[in-house]
Amino acid sequence: MKKRILFIDRDGTLIVEPADEQIDSLEKLELLPKVITALHKIASETDFLLVMVTNQDGLGTPSFPEATFEPAHHKLMTLLENEEIYFYKVHIDKTYEREQALTRKPHTGMLTEYLDTEKYDLTNSFTIGDRFTDVTLAKNLGAKGILIGKTDERAILCTDDWAEICDFLLNEDKKHRSRIAKVHRKTNETEISIELCLDGIGKADIQTGIGFFDHILEQIAKHSRCDLTIKTTGDLHIDEHHSIEDTALALGEAFRKALGEKRGIFRYGHFALPMDEALAEVALDFSGRPYMVWKADFRREKVGDMPTEMFHHFFKSFSDTALCNLNIKISGENEHHKIEATFKAFAKAIRMAVKQETGNYEVPSTKGVL
Repeated sequence: MKKRILFIDRDGTLIVEPADEQIDSLEKLELLPKVITALHKIASETDFLLVMVTNQDGLGTPSFPEATFEPAHHKLMTLLENEEIYFYKVHIDKTYEREQALTRKPHTGMLTEYLDTEKYDLTNSFTIGDRFTDVTLAKNLGAKGILIGKTDERAILCTDDWAEICDFLLNEDKKHRSRIAKVHRKTNETEISIELCLDGIGKADIQTGIGFFDHILEQIAKHSRCDLTIKTTGDLHIDEHHSIEDTALALGEAFRKALGEKRGIFRYGHFALPMDEALAEVALDFSGRPYMVWKADFRREKVGDMPTEMFHHFFKSFSDTALCNLNIKISGENEHHKIEATFKAFAKAIRMAVKQETGNYEVPSTKGVL
């Protein structure tokens, strides 16, 4: 996965920039309000790389010796690291503005390593700074600029509040990592459109032409907290088989697409759900391998307008395209209770398996891929 970056200025952005020239004296080191809280939240809840980019005019010359700069800078970095805020790299340009060096912001000479589009996603990266040159740097990198304390129509956000910056970036991160899939499947027998959002609230809009099938698909949305839209048009004048099978195939494909690389997910889900005398036990693993275990018997040919033989076929088809292991065991006397309990347990297991752990961006496998 390509890395997104926050290119963060130092003076006037992380620390207050004094009016006099003693910018880096220890006694005058002062952090901007809320910067620690905001950066800690950004660092712990997103996967942005933090990269410091700062111009320090004439650093290392007699007018600005390293011995003046280093104690305050070291103190700053220690304060941040003590709060688990780690910068991937720190880039300091030491030239004077009059030299117009290509390494000096807003030029990108110090940052050429990040221009590798195979490794870094600059389109979804940001610069954060208090100068117009920081916004120009964003433009030169192909990123987006956040400007502190000033206004510039080129910036995506202008504010003097680090809490607002934090909220904005967390929202952008959520949108970037939103797990949404759309699937359209058309054959000579059926046409199916599915929209799936794994991080929803359980909204459902299901229209398959089979009443009981609609009912149990709604249970998947409700109890998994996924938003789910399904529109199925099938050859019901023949029978229900193609509509149910192809809907399951398309739904499994939607889950596979929405899960993407599966970074940070629990991967495994299991749930035992009672419904009066019935008990449904469902365990699943989004392993990248389809496998199905089914232990259930039905005494009725249909529940509602849905053939009971199609329940096994639904879950097998889902497993085949979602590339997941499914283990389902059903017991009870009432066929309606048995099936409804199974779909609710299936939904609860999905909810557990697709949940993402905050701050975890690893693939849940020692192989490194699923």
